[in-house]
Amino acid sequence: MRLGGEDELRLKTAASLAKKVRDYAGSLVKVGVTTDAIDSAVHDFVLSHKAYPSPLGYLGFPRSCCTSVNNVIVHGIPDDRPLEEGDIVNVDITVYLNGYHGDTSQTFLVGHVDEQGRELVDVTNQALRAGINACAPGRPFKGIGHAIENILGERYSVSSQFTGHGIGKFFHTRPWILHHRNDEPGVMEPGHCFTIEPSIIQGRNPRGWIFPDEWTASAQAEHMVLITETGVEVLTQ
Repeated sequence: MRLGGEDELRLKTAASLAKKVRDYAGSLVKVGVTTDAIDSAVHDFVLSHKAYPSPLGYLGFPRSCCTSVNNVIVHGIPDDRPLEEGDIVNVDITVYLNGYHGDTSQTFLVGHVDEQGRELVDVTNQALRAGINACAPGRPFKGIGHAIENILGERYSVSSQFTGHGIGKFFHTRPWILHHRNDEPGVMEPGHCFTIEPSIIQGRNPRGWIFPDEWTASAQAEHMVLITETGVEVLTQ
């Protein structure tokens, strides 16, 4: 979707709140805390800002945020397992405010995390930055996936099962953003708003499997970006 004027302001306000909620959730990530407790706190925090947690009830999703621990790639459902020293946990936040969605995520370290875990999170954030740097008006959408794969080397791969997406009045819409090498058509234009959210996996076998809950499927980081007349603005930075 393409935006401007009052619509763009509302979109940016929703994105700004999503960032605020993400940072708040990150402050709760500690040894012994359950992801259920994080979800409950996030739920109350979102409502206190006169917004609604977009995931709650979306296609039957039962919680207000996604919490994906360790080898869970995305869409983990908060539960009563206490976080342990050395875990990594992605918290994926989406809020609905004044008719627009704001969406962002980050993978947080729980206590002392080993070198492999820290490197995975670092590479994931580098991949996200590479994808963002590939954005500008007139550039092809497929360049995002190419830029991400170019920095991964032989020790990491990116999941091709999950994509970024257009966002605004709708939670998920076109354009679909592929994070791996691809030949999808289309170019970025001013007013396009979408997410970039690569899921980076250790090793060269990026396929995951879906849990019986039909949601739970590594590390991930996500930003919303808006294509401007001269470049790209990261709305959830």
